[in-house]
Amino acid sequence: MRTIISGLILIVLGAMPAFAQNSPAEKEIIQLSKDKWQWMADKNVDVLNNLFHEKSVFVHMGGSWGKEQEINIIKSGGIWYKKADIHDVSVNIIENTAILLNRIDLLAVVGGNEVTNPFIVTEVYIKINGEWKLGSLSFTRIMTPPAGPNNQNR
Repeated sequence: MRTIISGLILIVLGAMPAFAQNSPAEKEIIQLSKDKWQWMADKNVDVLNNLFHEKSVFVHMGGSWGKEQEINIIKSGGIWYKKADIHDVSVNIIENTAILLNRIDLLAVVGGNEVTNPFIVTEVYIKINGEWKLGSLSFTRIMTPPAGPNNQNR
């Protein structure tokens, strides 16, 4: 009996990764999101300008605004997204819309001060003419401390 139960547990555990597999479109969105964080860290506004839809919206702790202001903030260093440590990612695709949720610790320079904050980030992508465009990026600060060794907000 014990052998049968152990065997069933191994079968279930072995099958779990198959359920966790992402579709090619989901993998594409996950990679695009990772790339976006790097482009933001690098202040690569030319690539971001192409990625952000003309009507895109950005929701931050300090307010919300459109594409032009977000590009200007990144370009000027008003917010420098230095590093996003991504801990969890999920993607839901509904027709031509992808909704990605990230749980991240974001190291950023805001107003000349370096800060680390834990966020749930919602990214909405729309596929237009075969190309994914970012339609919305929203930060929701969570109460758990950042996961890093200096787990305090600065």
